[in-house]
Amino acid sequence: MTLWQGKSKRKITGGKRTYHRKKRKFEISRDYEFPVISDEKRKIVKSRGNNKKVRVAGAEKANISDEEGNVNRVEINNVVENPANPNYVQRNILTKGAVIETEEGKAKITSRPGQDGVINAVLIEE
Repeated sequence: MTLWQGKSKRKITGGKRTYHRKKRKFEISRDYEFPVISDEKRKIVKSRGNNKKVRVAGAEKANISDEEGNVNRVEINNVVENPANPNYVQRNILTKGAVIETEEGKAKITSRPGQDGVINAVLIEE
């Protein structure tokens, strides 16, 4: 099922909106592809205006920065917490704001893996 990102047929008040045109192809979005902890996989997706996005389909490592600003590439063990959806923790889905467990400790993801193509994180003090 595709997702349509156009206006609703109903107004905020609940009344029916008179729609002036049909649905357009550029209003259709892609299906969700969740970045998970697995082998390194990246997808290049065409976007509007002949631009490209790099999506993370699978990742084993993340770039983690500490308080001093040192950045290390560390292996991800599992997802501990995800405020976007509690079900994502069981499925090991990586999103922005997810707390991951690594060799250096717990870290919070600050990048958007589905948009940036990179997983950046900041260490959390325990």
